[in-house]
This record gives sequence, C-alpha cells and structure tokens, in this order.
Amino acid sequence: MINFNVATYTDKTTEYILDVFNEKHASGDGKYTKKVHDWFKKNLDCKQALLVHSGTAALEMAAILANLQPGDEVIMPSYTFCSTANAFVLQGAVPVFVDIRPDTLNIDETKIEAAITSKTKAIVPVHYAGVACEMGTIMDIAKRHNLLVIEDAAQAFDSFYKGKPLGTIGDMGCFSFHETKNIMSGEGGLFVTNNEKLAERAEIIREKGTNRSKFFRGQVDKYTWVDKGSSYLPSDVVAAYLYSVLEISDKIQAKRISVWQKYYNAFETLETQGYIRRPVIPESCTNNGHMFYLLFNDLETRTKFIAYLKENNIYAPFHYIPLHSAPAGETYCKTASAMNITNKISDTLVRLPMFYDITDEQLEKIIKTVLNFWRR
Repeated sequence: MINFNVATYTDKTTEYILDVFNEKHASGDGKYTKKVHDWFKKNLDCKQALLVHSGTAALEMAAILANLQPGDEVIMPSYTFCSTANAFVLQGAVPVFVDIRPDTLNIDETKIEAAITSKTKAIVPVHYAGVACEMGTIMDIAKRHNLLVIEDAAQAFDSFYKGKPLGTIGDMGCFSFHETKNIMSGEGGLFVTNNEKLAERAEIIREKGTNRSKFFRGQVDKYTWVDKGSSYLPSDVVAAYLYSVLEISDKIQAKRISVWQKYYNAFETLETQGYIRRPVIPESCTNNGHMFYLLFNDLETRTKFIAYLKENNIYAPFHYIPLHSAPAGETYCKTASAMNITNKISDTLVRLPMFYDITDEQLEKIIKTVLNFWRR
C-alpha cells in the first residue's frame, strides 16, 4: 500500500533525541527548543516564535490573546479543520463562516465585509494547501474595521504572499508540525507574532499563565501566576525531532515541489478534457508543495476514483467535512453566506500521496493508476 503520508526523520533525529537525555533536561524550553526558536525567528524574521505542542495549541493561544468576550464573533472559512473554530469556541466566541474561492479554496475575501457586525473581533484566514489567502485585501478590511488578523498557517511552512512569509503578515500566525505537514515532529506547532505586546503576553500564556520565563532569564526574583494560560510547551524531545528535520528543510521542500510539479504536468490532459481540475497558484503566491489535490465534477465519480486507487493499493483520501454542516458547527457557530463552493469542494476533492521519501517508482505507479482510471 502506498500511504497518503509517511513520517520524515533523518540520521540526526535519534542522535538529537538521545542528546536531550544527555543534557538531563527533557521538559519544555530546553536546548533544542531554543534552537527551533532561533531558526524560526531568523527565517520568518519575526519578533516572537514559540514552539507549542500542536497547531491547535497555537490557535488557542491566539484566541486567548485576542481578549474575546462571550458572544464576540470571528470570521473564518468553513472548509478547514475543527481546531480553527474550536480555539475560539473555547473562549466563548462565535465562529462566523463565509464561503471559499473556487480557485484557491481559500476564504473568499469579497464576502468578509458583509459578515462583519458590531460583535466581530477578528478574521482568521486559512492558507489552504499552503497557498496564500488574498492577504492584501484582508489586511485592508481588518485595518478599516479595527479587527485582528490571525493566520491559520498550519499548512503554510515556507510559503509566501508577495514576498512575505505566511504567518507573519497578520497580528498572529499559527503553524502545525503534525506528521502530515511538510516539516514535522509527530505532533507540534508554532505561534508567531511581530507585535511586541502580544509577544510578551504569549510567552506568559504558554507557560500556564506564569512569568516563569522571565524568572529563568533573571528578570524577576521569583515567578508566579499573572494571567490566564495553559501548558502549551512540548517536551524538548519533540523539539529535537523537529530541529533534525528543519536542518534538511531545503531538501524536503525541493522534493515536495518536484513531486507536486510531476503530478501537475501528468494530469494536464485530464484537465483539458474536462475530467478534473488541478490546483491553482495565483501569481502573488508561492507553492510550498504541501498538498496536491484533484477536483472532480461530482461525488459519484470521486467515490469510484478513491475505491479504484484503493484496489490498486494507493490511499488517496478526501479532506474536510465543512464545519458549518458538522454537529458542533451547527451548535456553536453561524453561517454568514451561502456555502455553495464549500459544499462542492467537500464533495469533489481528492488528495494524492505526498511525502518526502516517496520513490520514483511509487510516483510512477500513482500517476499511471490515475490515468488508467480514466482510460477505462
């Protein structure tokens, strides 16, 4: 079976993990956490980069930092993972869903303004498949309405909008290092911001609401509980794994983009014949090779396609069930626009296997099997 995803690790992974125990410090904020922080501060050119135990944790920190009150509203797409909404629901806020664009499958920036009310406090663009939302328009809307912008950049490692790294354009950015992501540590995430006030408070929230980090830097003579927060620190073992993968991030990105391009070229004829649609990358955006998907014309064909690939030992899953139609979405959230595109995409999208160690033989088999499905 060719899996959809396979975990990445390097020759250094075990060495670094064992070194954590040699350092006799396996809890959070150890030697490798500091290395990860320095790597991201340099490569994202941001004031604060904090390693957390998941992308979900990063979103929860952002929701706390937004100072939301019960009943406040946060605008986001429905075509996303539940963590995007859950983080704000936990603070008593109401996610407000708007439809997505048919080209990039990102939030439709032209529908955001109509969803804004006196209760709106933030916009949460989700960079689907690592392709940037239309951040220029979104930032302009946020500025005019005095709203926060919290980027869900879970899939957007090493991706850019008009030359700016995704996750650093809004007030806060949230990344994921889950095993399905380009850069992984099994589980893991990152919170980033360029706002100095948010940066200082984020450090406190991450440390269970204490000023513990200031204590270890010698800035206070004792630490205590000063704000709300939770335990968002990962073990330094997780950081060691992540750092070993970051060291080969250039190779990983080159390989994933190469695989993405081979898929894209191989299925051009299918698109020309009207069988499928390939991903769209606007000129203002970059492709980070996170995901390659095909869009079918209807649910029935997609179902047959997934089954055919499974018969040929290839696992190619669909993606999100829209949050607006989920039981919790109906309970805790609001829908501000028709969801025609969201519903259509949910029924017709298939993701093809994409991972660093995929072989030429596996890739050839996947491409051949996809083409054979239509030749039948």
